[in-house]
Amino acid sequence: MVKERDLFDLVEKNTPEEIRKNPIIDISNKKAFEFVLERNDLKKLGLWKWFDNYRKEAMVSTGGIRGPQNILYPWDTRFPINQVGMALATLGKCLVLRDKISGKIEKLEGREVRYNSKSYVELISRIQAAQGIKTHLPVGGETIPIWLSSFLIFKLDLAGGENVTSSHAVSTKTATKDLNDQGSQFMPEESMEFVSRIEDILKTAEREGEYRIKISSSDDPLISEDLMKGNGDGIGMYTDYLKRGVATKRNIRLIKSMKNRIYIDCVGGCMHRTMTRIFRGLGIEGSFGWFNEKEDPFFHGIGKVFRNPKTGKGEYFDYSCDSTIREVFETMGYEEKMKNRPVGTVVEITDPDGDRLVLGCIEPSGREGKLKELGIDFIRISKDMLMSIYTPNQSFLMTMDFHVKQLKKEGIFGKRDNFIIMTTASATSWAKWAGKNGIKVIFTPVGFKEIAAVMRKVEKQQAERPGKDVIIRDVFGNDVNIGKRPRLVFAGEESGGMITGPEEMIRSKKGRTAIAMREKSAGEAMIIVSALAGYLEGEGMTLSEYLESVFEENGIRERFDLREEKIYYNESEPDPVKLVNEKEKGEAKRDDNDRFFLGIAFALSDGKICMDEAKKIMKEAFPGLDFSNLEKVVFVGDGTFFRFSDKYVEVRKSGTDAKTKAYAVGDDKRECREFARAFIGYPGKLTKTYERKIGKEFIGNVQKRAMGSYIKFLKHGM
Repeated sequence: MVKERDLFDLVEKNTPEEIRKNPIIDISNKKAFEFVLERNDLKKLGLWKWFDNYRKEAMVSTGGIRGPQNILYPWDTRFPINQVGMALATLGKCLVLRDKISGKIEKLEGREVRYNSKSYVELISRIQAAQGIKTHLPVGGETIPIWLSSFLIFKLDLAGGENVTSSHAVSTKTATKDLNDQGSQFMPEESMEFVSRIEDILKTAEREGEYRIKISSSDDPLISEDLMKGNGDGIGMYTDYLKRGVATKRNIRLIKSMKNRIYIDCVGGCMHRTMTRIFRGLGIEGSFGWFNEKEDPFFHGIGKVFRNPKTGKGEYFDYSCDSTIREVFETMGYEEKMKNRPVGTVVEITDPDGDRLVLGCIEPSGREGKLKELGIDFIRISKDMLMSIYTPNQSFLMTMDFHVKQLKKEGIFGKRDNFIIMTTASATSWAKWAGKNGIKVIFTPVGFKEIAAVMRKVEKQQAERPGKDVIIRDVFGNDVNIGKRPRLVFAGEESGGMITGPEEMIRSKKGRTAIAMREKSAGEAMIIVSALAGYLEGEGMTLSEYLESVFEENGIRERFDLREEKIYYNESEPDPVKLVNEKEKGEAKRDDNDRFFLGIAFALSDGKICMDEAKKIMKEAFPGLDFSNLEKVVFVGDGTFFRFSDKYVEVRKSGTDAKTKAYAVGDDKRECREFARAFIGYPGKLTKTYERKIGKEFIGNVQKRAMGSYIKFLKHGM
């Protein structure tokens, strides 16, 4: 078993003594002081190279500007995320806010469990205080889920905030998820505003010889826990929000009625501290058991192995703590944890910052054939029992179906014009289900900030044109009329994030309104899923049986969904120089792949090629695949979407890493996997027809064009 000491030993081995012994910003000094960034530091610390990479990430960032850090010596500027960079980014954000807001500025700072997160929050808070910005902290500086930070920023009308987190990434990675005054993650243009201020700071240091960054004392009155203490860390406010939405009396009764416990796996993240208090407030704490509830930045070894799957070498490797990845799931020890649990027992798996939820369920071994038929993955617990593992596409289909059925029982469904928001990488079963239930669908690119942008567009039309039809343009270019009184039934994405909208608008203390919260929440998802578990226990059903019934009731044929990833470097590489170099090489390969597919989509939209020529190009590139029933190839904001008569495949480059991802949904799992793996593995080589009909010059500009198209989509209707 891999231990945290193994990781620490690697870090020590790859950190020069000069770096270990020379901290740059000493926040153990609790008095006010100045960090003086000198001209020589720009070269010595490699800050211009750091900045170039940081700016590149900011232009396409999803879920914060992420990267690896030196977990033991966070001032190590060889890594993309470091103490100096954190200070520069914080000051940049302060300067932007001070230009925009003339009066009092208040922000919320939070964190999950990652290495150095507490010291980063302190550094951010003290720089903000020195700039006259009030910083609110959770009581005791403890952890807080990203969704609760987002909720409180909106409800308390704050100017924004950050959570130090990196979602489900490897243990050595971190980031700040930057949140605006809506509680929504920054759009790229918002990130670029403060990035340009960082550039100004570096130029000033270069021109004038130094730049002084003020850092307040640790007890500065502008750093306070009073607001959070007065609001009980927001637990009561959020519990009340749940009661107005998914925590109906009917759902709470179902959860309380359970004879068998639901188990929540926190993977060492921040959810136990928050959810136990929320569950107590709802009176359902007795219905749950817990796994990996102790906060741990090593995530209790989840995802860690002693074999590099890319090289076959016996060395430390981290798959991340993303439980949708089978290799991660196999390190979570469920064979032992679940061996004595009864059939039907449900496991809810979160990620470290609590915004994603993955489901598992104990099934009888006699269901093995049916699980395969339904496309449900599983592991064997014993001779008699299996544990089914659901993709978020599958679990959220069940979640929204059960949610709507409960709304119908409450007599609520149908009083408003219902709609859902889903990303293009989500399963077509969601859209099929929605159509069957008279619910409109709005498609967005991948990412919850894009979902939040649609919410704001809906609210803008409601405010400016009350009583009129609300019409939203989706990423496919369709204008979707969602009616005069829209109600968001569900919004979600393939990676495991979701939110619902209550019947009535959410109001902040100062009267701002929203149709739903801006950040995905496993806390909210848990309530619906746990009520579903209670219902199924009463009916003597398992999750797989419920999913099967949803497929049948709604005539869903495209039942199989999967995601394939190609990672072009070892994220666990302990040598930061090698890590950065390999990542840069990987990004070049990723971009070659991306340009190949983008070129086809844009050439089709421009009329440079017809569909038959697109099919010919794809057949030349992938001679073993069948493109005869290819119907459409379009750019969808951050990737290229191939629609066939019996499936779709979307291929997109990661916005935060040297990775290519492909998503496939269809009626043949083997075929979906073949297409997805072939697409992510393609090196981007242009075929003869591609060179003749599209050309190298055309694809040289496609990524810039793609970004322009993406920004245009986001701004339409804002």
